[in-house]
Amino acid sequence: MATARIEAGLYFLYFSFFPTLLSASGSYPQAQNVTWKSTNFKTVLVWEPKPSADYSYTVELSLVGGNAQTMPNCIRSSQTMCDLSTAMTDPKACYVADVLSQPPQGVTSELFEFPHKTSPKFCPYDDTEIDRPKFTLEVSKGKATLSVTDSPTAIVNGQHLQTLRDIFSEQLHYRVTYWKNKSTGKKTSDSNTSMIVVTGLDQEESYCFQVQAYIPSRTYGKQLGDLSAPQCSEDEKQSILDVYSPAVIISAIMLILLLTGIIITVTVVCCKWRKKAPQGEKKGVV
Repeated sequence: MATARIEAGLYFLYFSFFPTLLSASGSYPQAQNVTWKSTNFKTVLVWEPKPSADYSYTVELSLVGGNAQTMPNCIRSSQTMCDLSTAMTDPKACYVADVLSQPPQGVTSELFEFPHKTSPKFCPYDDTEIDRPKFTLEVSKGKATLSVTDSPTAIVNGQHLQTLRDIFSEQLHYRVTYWKNKSTGKKTSDSNTSMIVVTGLDQEESYCFQVQAYIPSRTYGKQLGDLSAPQCSEDEKQSILDVYSPAVIISAIMLILLLTGIIITVTVVCCKWRKKAPQGEKKGVV
Protein backbone atom coordinates (compact mmCIF):
# COMPACT_ATOMS: atom_id res chain seq x y z
CA MET A 1 0.00 0.00 0.00
CA ALA A 2 2.81 2.39 0.93
CA THR A 3 4.66 1.45 -2.23
CA ALA A 4 1.62 2.28 -4.34
CA ARG A 5 1.34 5.71 -2.69
CA ILE A 6 5.03 6.41 -3.31
CA GLU A 7 4.66 5.43 -6.98
CA ALA A 8 1.58 7.63 -7.30
CA GLY A 9 3.46 10.52 -5.76
CA LEU A 10 6.35 10.06 -8.16
CA TYR A 11 4.01 9.98 -11.14
CA PHE A 12 2.37 13.20 -9.89
CA LEU A 13 5.70 14.96 -9.51
CA TYR A 14 6.89 13.73 -12.91
CA PHE A 15 3.87 14.86 -14.87
CA SER A 16 3.48 18.11 -12.88
CA PHE A 17 7.04 19.39 -13.06
CA PHE A 18 8.66 17.68 -16.03
CA PRO A 19 7.04 20.00 -18.62
CA THR A 20 8.23 23.00 -16.61
CA LEU A 21 11.73 21.61 -16.36
CA LEU A 22 11.72 20.82 -20.06
CA SER A 23 10.63 24.38 -20.88
CA ALA A 24 13.23 25.86 -18.56
CA SER A 25 15.88 23.71 -20.19
CA GLY A 26 15.23 25.36 -23.54
CA SER A 27 12.66 23.36 -25.48
CA TYR A 28 11.37 26.44 -27.36
CA PRO A 29 10.01 26.21 -30.91
CA GLN A 30 12.25 27.68 -33.55
CA ALA A 31 10.92 30.64 -35.55
CA GLN A 32 9.93 29.87 -39.15
CA ASN A 33 9.40 31.78 -42.40
CA VAL A 34 11.61 34.72 -41.41
CA THR A 35 11.23 37.34 -44.13
CA TRP A 36 11.73 41.06 -44.78
CA LYS A 37 9.04 43.57 -45.72
CA SER A 38 10.36 46.96 -46.76
CA THR A 39 8.87 49.96 -48.58
CA ASN A 40 10.69 53.30 -48.94
CA PHE A 41 13.26 52.03 -46.41
CA LYS A 42 10.68 51.31 -43.72
CA THR A 43 11.89 47.77 -42.98
CA VAL A 44 10.11 45.20 -40.85
CA LEU A 45 11.19 41.64 -40.07
CA VAL A 46 8.32 39.15 -39.83
CA TRP A 47 8.14 35.46 -38.92
CA GLU A 48 5.94 32.65 -37.58
CA PRO A 49 4.39 31.21 -35.42
CA LYS A 50 2.64 33.28 -32.77
CA PRO A 51 4.28 32.25 -29.48
CA SER A 52 2.43 30.66 -26.58
CA ALA A 53 2.70 31.92 -23.01
CA ASP A 54 5.66 29.55 -22.49
CA TYR A 55 8.14 31.39 -24.72
CA SER A 56 8.89 34.64 -26.54
CA TYR A 57 11.11 36.08 -29.28
CA THR A 58 14.18 38.31 -29.26
CA VAL A 59 15.67 39.85 -32.41
CA GLU A 60 19.35 40.46 -33.05
CA LEU A 61 20.57 42.50 -36.04
CA SER A 62 24.03 42.57 -37.55
CA LEU A 63 25.89 43.78 -40.59
CA VAL A 64 26.90 40.86 -42.78
CA GLY A 65 30.09 39.55 -41.17
CA GLY A 66 29.71 41.87 -38.15
CA ASN A 67 28.69 41.51 -34.52
CA ALA A 68 25.05 41.05 -33.60
CA GLN A 69 23.19 43.67 -31.57
CA THR A 70 20.02 42.99 -29.62
CA MET A 71 17.17 45.24 -30.70
CA PRO A 72 15.79 47.06 -27.63
CA ASN A 73 12.26 47.20 -29.07
CA CYS A 74 12.17 43.44 -29.70
CA ILE A 75 13.36 41.72 -26.51
CA ARG A 76 11.35 38.73 -25.24
CA SER A 77 8.32 39.89 -27.19
CA SER A 78 5.11 38.06 -27.97
CA GLN A 79 4.98 39.80 -31.38
CA THR A 80 5.99 38.16 -34.66
CA MET A 81 7.39 41.32 -36.23
CA CYS A 82 10.12 43.83 -35.47
CA ASP A 83 10.59 47.28 -37.02
CA LEU A 84 14.30 47.62 -37.82
CA SER A 85 14.13 50.82 -39.89
CA THR A 86 15.99 53.08 -37.47
CA ALA A 87 18.64 50.43 -36.73
CA MET A 88 19.68 50.23 -40.40
CA THR A 89 21.65 53.47 -40.37
CA ASP A 90 23.62 52.65 -43.54
CA PRO A 91 21.14 52.03 -46.39
CA LYS A 92 23.93 50.77 -48.67
CA ALA A 93 25.04 48.06 -46.23
CA CYS A 94 23.68 44.51 -46.07
CA TYR A 95 22.14 43.02 -42.94
CA VAL A 96 21.03 39.73 -41.42
CA ALA A 97 18.80 39.18 -38.40
CA ASP A 98 18.40 36.32 -35.94
CA VAL A 99 15.10 35.53 -34.23
CA LEU A 100 15.79 33.80 -30.90
CA SER A 101 13.22 31.69 -29.07
CA GLN A 102 13.57 32.45 -25.36
CA PRO A 103 11.67 32.22 -22.08
CA PRO A 104 9.05 34.92 -21.55
CA GLN A 105 9.73 38.01 -19.49
CA GLY A 106 10.57 37.17 -15.86
CA VAL A 107 11.43 33.52 -16.51
CA THR A 108 15.03 32.34 -16.20
CA SER A 109 16.80 29.57 -18.08
CA GLU A 110 20.07 27.69 -17.69
CA LEU A 111 20.69 27.74 -21.44
CA PHE A 112 23.54 29.79 -22.87
CA GLU A 113 22.33 29.46 -26.45
CA PHE A 114 18.71 29.52 -27.53
CA PRO A 115 17.09 28.12 -30.67
CA HIS A 116 17.26 30.73 -33.43
CA LYS A 117 16.44 31.27 -37.07
CA THR A 118 18.55 33.47 -39.34
CA SER A 119 16.93 35.70 -41.94
CA PRO A 120 18.00 35.98 -45.57
CA LYS A 121 20.46 38.76 -46.34
CA PHE A 122 18.80 42.14 -46.87
CA CYS A 123 20.36 45.19 -48.57
CA PRO A 124 18.00 48.20 -48.23
CA TYR A 125 19.52 50.22 -51.10
CA ASP A 126 18.92 47.36 -53.54
CA ASP A 127 15.95 45.55 -51.99
CA THR A 128 13.48 48.02 -50.50
CA GLU A 129 10.36 48.47 -52.61
CA ILE A 130 9.52 51.96 -53.87
CA ASP A 131 5.98 53.17 -53.28
CA ARG A 132 3.90 55.06 -55.84
CA PRO A 133 4.88 58.74 -56.16
CA LYS A 134 2.62 61.79 -56.27
CA PHE A 135 2.82 64.41 -59.02
CA THR A 136 1.10 67.47 -60.42
CA LEU A 137 0.25 67.84 -64.11
CA GLU A 138 0.07 70.79 -66.49
CA VAL A 139 -0.68 70.37 -70.20
CA SER A 140 -0.52 73.21 -72.72
CA LYS A 141 0.13 73.52 -76.46
CA GLY A 142 1.20 69.93 -77.04
CA LYS A 143 3.47 69.78 -73.99
CA ALA A 144 2.95 68.15 -70.59
CA THR A 145 4.90 69.16 -67.48
CA LEU A 146 4.89 66.75 -64.54
CA SER A 147 6.29 67.78 -61.16
CA VAL A 148 7.01 64.70 -59.04
CA THR A 149 7.31 64.81 -55.25
CA ASP A 150 10.32 62.82 -54.02
CA SER A 151 8.77 60.54 -51.40
CA PRO A 152 10.03 60.62 -47.80
CA THR A 153 11.69 57.51 -46.37
CA ALA A 154 12.02 56.04 -42.86
CA ILE A 155 15.71 56.98 -42.65
CA VAL A 156 16.51 59.94 -40.42
CA ASN A 157 19.43 62.30 -40.95
CA GLY A 158 19.73 64.47 -37.88
CA GLN A 159 16.13 65.42 -37.19
CA HIS A 160 14.90 65.19 -40.76
CA LEU A 161 13.50 62.29 -42.76
CA GLN A 162 15.48 61.73 -45.90
CA THR A 163 13.74 61.54 -49.26
CA LEU A 164 14.36 59.04 -52.01
CA ARG A 165 16.37 61.73 -53.80
CA ASP A 166 18.58 62.21 -50.71
CA ILE A 167 19.46 58.51 -50.70
CA PHE A 168 19.60 57.57 -54.39
CA SER A 169 20.82 60.96 -55.64
CA GLU A 170 21.45 60.85 -59.42
CA GLN A 171 20.45 57.18 -59.50
CA LEU A 172 16.81 58.13 -58.94
CA HIS A 173 14.99 58.43 -62.26
CA TYR A 174 11.30 58.60 -63.03
CA ARG A 175 9.50 56.77 -65.82
CA VAL A 176 6.36 58.34 -67.29
CA THR A 177 3.79 56.17 -69.04
CA TYR A 178 1.26 58.14 -71.09
CA TRP A 179 -1.49 57.52 -73.62
CA LYS A 180 -4.37 59.25 -75.36
CA ASN A 181 -7.48 59.16 -73.22
CA LYS A 182 -9.77 56.25 -74.16
CA SER A 183 -6.90 54.66 -76.14
CA THR A 184 -4.87 51.50 -75.39
CA GLY A 185 -1.59 52.49 -77.07
CA LYS A 186 0.98 53.60 -74.47
CA LYS A 187 4.37 55.30 -74.60
CA THR A 188 7.09 55.78 -71.97
CA SER A 189 9.63 58.49 -71.26
CA ASP A 190 12.45 58.49 -68.66
CA SER A 191 13.85 61.47 -66.77
CA ASN A 192 16.67 61.80 -64.23
CA THR A 193 15.00 64.78 -62.54
CA SER A 194 11.76 65.32 -60.62
CA MET A 195 10.54 67.81 -63.23
CA ILE A 196 9.50 65.91 -66.34
CA VAL A 197 8.54 67.44 -69.68
CA VAL A 198 6.78 65.36 -72.35
CA THR A 199 6.55 66.96 -75.81
CA GLY A 200 5.03 66.00 -79.15
CA LEU A 201 1.48 65.65 -77.86
CA ASP A 202 -1.45 66.24 -80.18
CA GLN A 203 -3.07 69.53 -79.30
CA GLU A 204 -6.73 69.51 -78.25
CA GLU A 205 -6.38 65.81 -77.29
CA SER A 206 -6.76 64.47 -73.76
CA TYR A 207 -3.79 62.46 -72.40
CA CYS A 208 -3.40 60.34 -69.27
CA PHE A 209 -0.15 59.97 -67.30
CA GLN A 210 1.32 57.63 -64.69
CA VAL A 211 4.71 57.92 -62.96
CA GLN A 212 6.96 55.41 -61.18
CA ALA A 213 10.44 55.54 -59.71
CA TYR A 214 13.13 53.99 -61.92
CA ILE A 215 16.54 53.05 -60.49
CA PRO A 216 18.68 51.71 -63.37
CA SER A 217 21.57 50.65 -61.08
CA ARG A 218 19.44 47.92 -59.52
CA THR A 219 19.13 44.37 -60.79
CA TYR A 220 16.38 43.66 -63.31
CA GLY A 221 13.07 43.12 -61.55
CA LYS A 222 13.84 45.64 -58.80
CA GLN A 223 14.41 48.73 -60.94
CA LEU A 224 10.83 50.00 -61.09
CA GLY A 225 8.64 51.18 -58.22
CA ASP A 226 4.86 51.09 -58.02
CA LEU A 227 2.87 53.04 -60.60
CA SER A 228 1.18 56.22 -59.42
CA ALA A 229 -2.53 56.86 -59.76
CA PRO A 230 -3.29 58.11 -63.31
CA GLN A 231 -4.01 61.75 -64.06
CA CYS A 232 -5.65 62.93 -67.28
CA SER A 233 -5.66 66.31 -68.98
CA GLU A 234 -8.82 68.03 -70.18
CA ASP A 235 -9.95 67.51 -73.77
CA GLU A 236 -10.41 70.90 -75.43
CA LYS A 237 -12.55 69.29 -78.14
CA GLN A 238 -15.01 67.79 -75.70
CA SER A 239 -18.67 68.42 -76.44
CA ILE A 240 -21.07 69.52 -73.77
CA LEU A 241 -22.30 65.92 -73.51
CA ASP A 242 -18.74 64.77 -72.66
CA VAL A 243 -18.35 67.39 -69.97
CA TYR A 244 -21.77 67.29 -68.31
CA SER A 245 -24.17 64.46 -67.62
CA PRO A 246 -27.67 64.44 -69.21
CA ALA A 247 -29.26 65.18 -65.83
CA VAL A 248 -27.16 68.32 -65.43
CA ILE A 249 -27.98 69.47 -68.98
CA ILE A 250 -31.75 68.89 -68.49
CA SER A 251 -31.65 70.74 -65.17
CA ALA A 252 -29.87 73.68 -66.82
CA ILE A 253 -32.44 73.80 -69.66
CA MET A 254 -35.34 73.73 -67.17
CA LEU A 255 -33.74 76.53 -65.17
CA ILE A 256 -33.28 78.65 -68.33
CA LEU A 257 -36.91 78.06 -69.35
CA LEU A 258 -38.10 78.97 -65.86
CA LEU A 259 -36.09 82.18 -65.81
CA THR A 260 -37.31 83.05 -69.32
CA GLY A 261 -40.91 82.50 -68.24
CA ILE A 262 -40.44 84.72 -65.19
CA ILE A 263 -38.86 87.48 -67.29
CA ILE A 264 -41.71 87.33 -69.88
CA THR A 265 -44.37 87.37 -67.16
CA VAL A 266 -42.80 90.35 -65.38
CA THR A 267 -42.43 92.20 -68.71
CA VAL A 268 -46.11 91.65 -69.64
CA VAL A 269 -47.34 92.78 -66.20
CA CYS A 270 -45.20 95.92 -66.36
CA CYS A 271 -46.49 96.79 -69.83
CA LYS A 272 -50.13 96.43 -68.73
CA TRP A 273 -49.46 98.55 -65.65
CA ARG A 274 -47.91 101.28 -67.76
CA LYS A 275 -50.90 101.28 -70.14
CA LYS A 276 -53.38 101.63 -67.27
CA ALA A 277 -51.43 104.37 -65.48
CA PRO A 278 -52.26 107.27 -67.94
CA GLN A 279 -55.99 106.42 -67.84
CA GLY A 280 -56.00 106.65 -64.07
CA GLU A 281 -54.27 110.01 -64.21
CA LYS A 282 -56.91 111.39 -66.69
CA LYS A 283 -59.79 110.29 -64.43
CA GLY A 284 -58.27 112.28 -61.60
CA VAL A 285 -58.24 115.60 -63.64
CA VAL A 286 -61.27 118.03 -62.99
